[in-house]
Amino acid sequence: MANLIPDIVARSAEFKGIRRLLHAHPETAFEEHETGALIASKLKEWGIEVHCGIGGTGVVGVLRGRPGDKCIGLRADMDALPMQEGNSFAHCSRHREKMHACGHDGHVAMLLAAARQLAESSEFKGTVNFIFQPAEEGGSGAKRMIADGLFERFPCDAVFALHNWPGLAAGTFATRPGPIMASCNEFKITIHGKGGHAAIPQQSNDPILAAAQVVSALQSVVSRNTSPLDSVVLSVTRLQAGTGFNIIPDSAQIGGTVRTFSLPVLDMMEKRMESICKLTAQAHGCSAEFRFLRQSIPTVNDAEQTALALDVMRSVVGQDQVNAEAEPTMGAEDFAFMLAKRPGCYAFIGNDAQSPATERFGLHHPRYDFNDDLIPLGASYWVKLVNAFLD
Repeated sequence: MANLIPDIVARSAEFKGIRRLLHAHPETAFEEHETGALIASKLKEWGIEVHCGIGGTGVVGVLRGRPGDKCIGLRADMDALPMQEGNSFAHCSRHREKMHACGHDGHVAMLLAAARQLAESSEFKGTVNFIFQPAEEGGSGAKRMIADGLFERFPCDAVFALHNWPGLAAGTFATRPGPIMASCNEFKITIHGKGGHAAIPQQSNDPILAAAQVVSALQSVVSRNTSPLDSVVLSVTRLQAGTGFNIIPDSAQIGGTVRTFSLPVLDMMEKRMESICKLTAQAHGCSAEFRFLRQSIPTVNDAEQTALALDVMRSVVGQDQVNAEAEPTMGAEDFAFMLAKRPGCYAFIGNDAQSPATERFGLHHPRYDFNDDLIPLGASYWVKLVNAFLD
C-alpha cells in the first residue's frame, strides 16, 4: 500500500478533472496559452506567486515557506504532440491533429496537486519553484526558459522532473544516477546531381544512386567508428527523390536522427557523417549539403540528488517498487538542459494499469492515455521530495 498524503487522495477527483480538461484541449509547442492560463489561475487561487511568459509560454509559480536559504525546482512539461487522437472517450482531443500522447497533461496535474498541498501546509523551510515548461517535444522549451533567465530569476539549488512510463507498472518508480536519456540530433542531407532522361543515364549524374550509397555507408559509422561499449543509434528515416518513372532528378534528400549518451562520441559522429556524405557524393559526380541539428544533449542525473529522490520514492511506495538501476533509453528529454545547469534527478513513474486485461498503448501512440491513478502518487512524491530536500 502506497504511503500517499490523505489530503491529496481526497482531492483526486478534482485533479483528474483538470487532467482530462487539459487532454481535451491540447496545445502544441509555444502555443500553450490556454494551458498556461489555466495553470496560472489555479496557482493564484492557492496564493502562489505566478510569473508567465517565461521562455515564451512557460509559467513559474513561486512558493515560500519558513525562512530558509535553499530553493528547489520542480518541472512539468505541458505541450501536446501534433498528431490525430485515435480515442473516442469523453475527454478525447477537441483539436484536430493535436493530442496529449505523451502524458504531459498528467505531469501538469500531478505538479498542480502538489502545489496546492504545499500551499495549504507550507511547513517547509525555503522556496519551491513550480516550473511549467513549454515545447518539450522538439521545441527546446527548457533551453529557451534558461535563456530567458529562469535560474537567475528563480534560483534553484537542484531541479527535478517526473515522466510517466508505459512498460512500468503503476505504483512503481525508476531512475538511476548518470545518463538516463540520450541526446537527440537530426541530420538533413541533400545530394545535388545532374538530372536527365532515365533512358540516357550516361548524360546525368544520378543523385539517387549517390544517396543510396550514402545511406549504406552511414551504417558503418556506428559499427566501425565507435566503441562497442558506446551506446549509439543512427537511423535514416527519410529518403525522397524524383517525380516520374522516366526522369532522373537533380537532387535527393536524406534525413534521420542520431542518439548518444556521450558528447565526444556525438562530435565524432557528426564529423564522420559529414565526411562520408561529401566524399561518397563526390565519387558519383555529385555534391552534398550536410546539416546536423543538435536538439537536446544527454540527460544526466546527479548522483547525490538521485540518491535523495530514491529515498523519497521508497518512502512512498516501498523498497520493492523502486528500480534504482533503470535502463537508460535512447529517447531524449530537453530537461537535460536544466540538469546541465543545476544538479537534479529525472525519474520515471509507472503508467501501466494494474489489470492485465487493460489494453496498453505506448507514448506517442494515437490511442495512448495517461493513467489518472498516478496523480495522487506523483503529487505525494513531489511534496515529500520538497520536504526532504529543503528540511
